[in-house]
Amino acid sequence: MAIKLSNRCKLIKPSPTLSMTAKAGQMRAEGIDVINFGVGEPDFNTPEYIKKAAHEAIDANFTRYTANPGIIELRKAICDKLERENGLVYTPKDILVSPGAKASILNVLIAVCDVNDQVLMATPYWVSYPYQALLANAEPVYIPTREENGYKIEANALAQSIKESPCAKVLILNSPNNPTGSVYSRRELEEIAKVCVENSIVVISDEIYERLVYDDVEHISIASLGAEIKQQTVVINGVSKAYAMTGWRLGYAAGPSPIISAAGRVQGHYTSCVNSITQKACVTALNNEDGTIEAMRKEFWQRRDYIFDMLMKIPHLSCKKPQGAFYVMPNIQWYLANNKAGIKDAYEFCDQLLEKHHVALVAGGAFGQDGTVRFSYANSMDNITEGVRRFAEFLNEIKA
Repeated sequence: MAIKLSNRCKLIKPSPTLSMTAKAGQMRAEGIDVINFGVGEPDFNTPEYIKKAAHEAIDANFTRYTANPGIIELRKAICDKLERENGLVYTPKDILVSPGAKASILNVLIAVCDVNDQVLMATPYWVSYPYQALLANAEPVYIPTREENGYKIEANALAQSIKESPCAKVLILNSPNNPTGSVYSRRELEEIAKVCVENSIVVISDEIYERLVYDDVEHISIASLGAEIKQQTVVINGVSKAYAMTGWRLGYAAGPSPIISAAGRVQGHYTSCVNSITQKACVTALNNEDGTIEAMRKEFWQRRDYIFDMLMKIPHLSCKKPQGAFYVMPNIQWYLANNKAGIKDAYEFCDQLLEKHHVALVAGGAFGQDGTVRFSYANSMDNITEGVRRFAEFLNEIKA
């Protein structure tokens, strides 16, 4: 008997970043020297002080279910962090701890979206945002951006998208940004906030990379820009990127208690609480931070400078210098238009680069921005040097 899948599921495609990582991993298992710039996770180990706290939780037999929204100790630590670092005052009832920031976003979307509501997002976007909107029975709507502006949403473009989208309800904002590394300035956020308040748009502010900013750039949460925008913003954050804890699976949402309460009811019926040991470790991560986190940020900063300088020496590439996260997304359109290999788009480009030169990148089309590729510089300097060398060699080989 043929099983008919749901129409919703038919719209969901595999994650391109995970697919590229899996393919690179298979080639490595076959003994091929693959340099992987596709994976979006730090290459550092979780700091020792955090691991120690996890061992202590296990030894204390803290291994049972916890309260669905997270242990009170952790939610208080999150409130303290948000007030200390972001100027945001919340209480524990305004916090929902979830198994990863992905789950945090989906919980909120399901809590606020009805069928046919529209979720606005920039192009390029993080690969999961459109599918999360679809899983919430909403429609993703893409806001065009400009390369010269770092692919950031501009207030006038946002206002126009809202005008053209009669069921617009949510804006997903991501700063520092994946895939571009762009960071929104205070002025840019103030202009976006004004449009959202005027149009009663709920903002989901994905700030998972907030600690990873460089130069004199400051991370600003849009929720900190006034009482009105705070009342319609849910801040998404977690420990995966800055604390090198991707496999621990902990994210959180902070926002108006009616939204957080509804999102908690959603979570209670499909994942329930985050594992207890991770929660205990994260209390220590937030409350007892040592110099390890800052040392990792400074290393990413050096790598950002290094890979950007290398890429900008390659003819016919263009790119805005990333200000945060650990990604850089150069424009390769000249090579797509002027190559003798018959390569028509960035997907074909990345496939051939992996097959012939054993370098894994993610095609910009995965983020809604064809003609680009994304590098993750969460990688060693040696790998960056050799990987960019191979990338440049491939470009030279295919150019017409």
